[in-house]
Amino acid sequence: MFCFQCQQTAGNKCCVKVGVCGKQPDTANLQDDLIYELIRLSEVVSEKESNTNTDRMVIDGLFITLTNVNFDNSRIKNFTEEVREEIKQLGNLNEIPVIDLWKGETDIVSLRSTLLFGMKGTAAYAHHCKNLGFEDREVTNWFYKGLREINREHSIEEWLSLIMEFGQINLKCMEKLDEANTKSFGTPVPVKVNTDIKKGPFIVISGHDLHDLKMLLEQTQDKGINVYTHGEMLPAHGYPELKKYSHLAGNFGTAWQSQQKEFENIPAPVIFTTNCLMPYRDNYKDRIYNTNVVGYEGLKYIEAKENGYKDFTPVINHALELGGYKQDQSMSGINGGHILTTGFGHGTVLANAPAIIDAVKSGAIKHFFLVGGCDGANPGRNYYTDFVKQTPMDTIVLTLACGKFRFNDLDLGEIGGFPRIMDMGQCNDAYSAIKVALALADAFQCSVYELPLTLVLSWYEQKAVCILLTLLSLGIKRMYLGPTLPAFLSETVVKVLIDTYDLQPITSPEQDLDAILGRG
Repeated sequence: MFCFQCQQTAGNKCCVKVGVCGKQPDTANLQDDLIYELIRLSEVVSEKESNTNTDRMVIDGLFITLTNVNFDNSRIKNFTEEVREEIKQLGNLNEIPVIDLWKGETDIVSLRSTLLFGMKGTAAYAHHCKNLGFEDREVTNWFYKGLREINREHSIEEWLSLIMEFGQINLKCMEKLDEANTKSFGTPVPVKVNTDIKKGPFIVISGHDLHDLKMLLEQTQDKGINVYTHGEMLPAHGYPELKKYSHLAGNFGTAWQSQQKEFENIPAPVIFTTNCLMPYRDNYKDRIYNTNVVGYEGLKYIEAKENGYKDFTPVINHALELGGYKQDQSMSGINGGHILTTGFGHGTVLANAPAIIDAVKSGAIKHFFLVGGCDGANPGRNYYTDFVKQTPMDTIVLTLACGKFRFNDLDLGEIGGFPRIMDMGQCNDAYSAIKVALALADAFQCSVYELPLTLVLSWYEQKAVCILLTLLSLGIKRMYLGPTLPAFLSETVVKVLIDTYDLQPITSPEQDLDAILGRG
């Protein structure tokens, strides 16, 4: 196998024997085969009009190969065969030549990989849009274009141009998903979420798919079952059309990488709606359910009907059978806190923009930090906890994605009625952060780069890649990135990013804060 698409790849170089994520060589090779078939499909569709079926194949196929999504060889093989059959149905019976993704000059492989991995991340967002009945046709068309371009030879300058173009496409996709979520579930509002678990039957739902959560809440209403979010589902509590369900009772556990410990002998079923599934442990294997493109051999799967409806009856009956905890359970975040706050999307923040601007002008708020991104098991990720703890009392910490679980249970106090930690939502809610940054820049008549705002990002998988490319395409400079730089970025590409965008690898919280705030 050859895989270097996530942050924890072996030795920060490449997984070649087995994936650190748990992915086996045969699975990695099957996922590569699927990508090659998607490239062939895009080559065929380039001469014809795409259709709903090919759109689904390209988007879901890319999503299947994203880290920690699908480990089920049989399902990957079946999906790949569907793509091959679709190519034949489109009238192409000849073998379409495809470039070897991982061979070639180092910088070209690096740039080709960067575009491919970014597209995998965006495919996840496009998948969620489609589940809610929304689509940006320009985004969908670009998946075909991007896969075709990956199959072409380009100069370094041409690759960089394509990657920046793609960054803007991902921005459009995040914008469409924001529209889909807010039109479907309302504009998020600030809300406090408890980490303690009540006695009695319950279900845990993980991932990112709010549509799945809505269906589950509808089907569990008045059945004596509490529903708890897990990981990136936490921001669901801020959406009015979801928080109105009284049995949406709180959040279970912390970030995705702790699931093997936190799910140990859990007396409830767990539904994974998207990525962040880890190889299971036997003491809870029988309680895990998958849906959408998520897969692991031997686990239960909830299929969607043609209209997208899912029947969660097996999960509901399982919850009632297991019965939950016999007594209330005291559970906390990583730092011992029992209350998490979320719901500070762009709608809420911009509604309070005049007060925030006044606080900046008066000197009450000296600086904003956006500290967020993917979490992971790397010990170096303690950097983000220490960084947030050391931010001065006259600064605001905006956060998003599961990286926030490193510090979101901390109580850092308030500034002018605003909590010093504001959770803006899921990883795709980087769109909210961008909206807020652009609005503040407009208010202060300056560029985003000139704002008292610093982005301190953590990355793990490919959705963080597409967000980084969007930020770069917007010309945002001097971002701090860690815990390591991506292994797929060659020395030349890293130099270009540092020289052009002043991209900063993280060092230590103290040193980086001194540099950001001009201290010492």
